[in-house]
Amino acid sequence: MPTPISQYGEFGLIDHLTQNTQHYQHSTIKGIGDDCAVLNHEGKQTIVTTDLLLEGIHFDLMYTPLKHLGYKAVVVNLSDIYAMNATPQQITVSIGVSARFSVEALEALYDGIHTACKYYQVDLVGGDTSSSLTGLCISITAIGTADSQHIVYRNGAKVGDIVCVSGDLGAAFVGLQLLEREKKMYLENPNIQPDLEQQQYVVGRLLKPEARRDIIALLQSHQIQPTAMIDVSDGLSSELLHICRQSKVGCRIYENQLPMHPDTQQLSFRFNMVPTTCALNGGEDYELLFTVSPQHIDILEELDTFSIIGDIVAAEEGCILISENNKPYPLVAQGWQHA
Repeated sequence: MPTPISQYGEFGLIDHLTQNTQHYQHSTIKGIGDDCAVLNHEGKQTIVTTDLLLEGIHFDLMYTPLKHLGYKAVVVNLSDIYAMNATPQQITVSIGVSARFSVEALEALYDGIHTACKYYQVDLVGGDTSSSLTGLCISITAIGTADSQHIVYRNGAKVGDIVCVSGDLGAAFVGLQLLEREKKMYLENPNIQPDLEQQQYVVGRLLKPEARRDIIALLQSHQIQPTAMIDVSDGLSSELLHICRQSKVGCRIYENQLPMHPDTQQLSFRFNMVPTTCALNGGEDYELLFTVSPQHIDILEELDTFSIIGDIVAAEEGCILISENNKPYPLVAQGWQHA
């Protein structure tokens, strides 16, 4: 039988879910167990970000395992820290839960949280729990550090800079379309069981994304510091327009240089969608979009973990997509509707 949350009470539940919490950072002086966490960042700049995930808006528990949800909730915050060219060190986790969730369900959620903490070497140092009347709510705050001269903002792109993006684009969006289709079919006929074995890549990109700390390490190893950077959570078009707006520049990107996984392209066609639209406007890929001085072009062309997709131009030239047939189109952010 599932264990009701009421058996533990608020503080007992927190103790139960965090009893195996480990610390990986020397900067954590005091974590869970007191009124506040105590951190010592030894003169570095402190980077703070937070994300709120709401059931029915940002995730659907019909096809999102709770362990995956816990892992992803951590990753989406760490991605923001890496996008500042910083190192995440601690997180806090606050949840709102309704009576339909058992202790075992929350154990699965925290299992994912602890797994992400271990993989990314960040410490869980606090949080809160509360009752919810509408479903599951997760709020995570991530804290990171960086030397002041290494922090990268969105407003540093300069005319002539190269525009790069890590990994590939559109897979999470296509994965969402697939899962929504399977959900609809199941609700219409519960005897139909989804077969997702051949679509593990796109489904995995939605349910278990990874923050691109490897890109940060790679750039640092080549002594390359981006001039501007942002993570791709709401779609490439939206993020690139953020950089251009805040940097007061324009851009040209090229359709034939947008990186897409073959599975993403194939499923796009199956759903009667244009692959380029998925790459430009699909979100939750959590890749890093950044601009770099052209002096690094020789090194950039040798690295295969990201793609050069365009360049930065003067603001009056606008933000333009050059199509495969060499026609210019205004870059438009169509937005991203979260799962």
